[in-house]
Amino acid sequence: MYALREAINAFRRAPVLTGLSSAMVGLALFVVGLFGLAAYNLQLTLSAIEERVEIAVHLRDDARQSEIELAQSELAEIPEVRLVSYISKREALERARAELPDFSDLFNDLEVNPLPQSLEIELQPGDRSPESLEKISAAAMAYPFVEDALYGREWVDKLFTLRRIGAATTLALGSAFALVAALIIGTALRIAIFARREEIYVMRLVGAKKSFIRGPFLLEGAIAGLLGGLFAWGLTWGSYRSVYALLFEIAWIPPSWIFGGLVAGVLFGAAASALAIRRHLKEI
Repeated sequence: MYALREAINAFRRAPVLTGLSSAMVGLALFVVGLFGLAAYNLQLTLSAIEERVEIAVHLRDDARQSEIELAQSELAEIPEVRLVSYISKREALERARAELPDFSDLFNDLEVNPLPQSLEIELQPGDRSPESLEKISAAAMAYPFVEDALYGREWVDKLFTLRRIGAATTLALGSAFALVAALIIGTALRIAIFARREEIYVMRLVGAKKSFIRGPFLLEGAIAGLLGGLFAWGLTWGSYRSVYALLFEIAWIPPSWIFGGLVAGVLFGAAASALAIRRHLKEI
């Protein structure tokens, strides 16, 4: 209770300093929030594209139905495979007419259907990696009546490269702005410590434990981190609504991300305070 009371009193004694400190932390976290919002929507977009990834196994015209059914059954037993569908030559032509209406006259004038019969392989969610696609394609190509197994290798490689770049950028920028927030909190606490250096000196003389002295500053840092997190949440929400109303529709980040960000802000503020106190108390 003493630590909490002193932390609150510190905010009352220097509201401008503590307010600026929380605001600067909030601005640093706001940038992280904006990037998190962009990264989340990029993730949703890439996931929607990834759901369309499937393998088209083209079959020879002379393939027997029993062979096709056997291959369909065996490929469906692969753990990464969700569904294997058979597409006849007629169904393939009907799809082409529906999906390519500009070429309807060309399809109507055909005397022979040039499209192959095929097997469409849909993969389990989370198992659409290039390695899984290559493994299943190799299994399909092992059948002698299979002409080709296509899944757009270059396109899939680019998709997963974008995922890796997004994850690496999020980690790098998040770490950079976390460091900025730590420096801001540490600087504010340094000023607070030196403003109360005589009080701290007297407390040491009367035998106060280090934990007793550090407690208010740790809570002060935690509160600053929490206020900065709330401020960043408000700014991020305002930016989201502005983009949604004026530019294009985007998705709001999950509540778990918001809660995790606030908790991380509190823990981060307390950790930054602990490091600052450990260093600067030695100078008094």
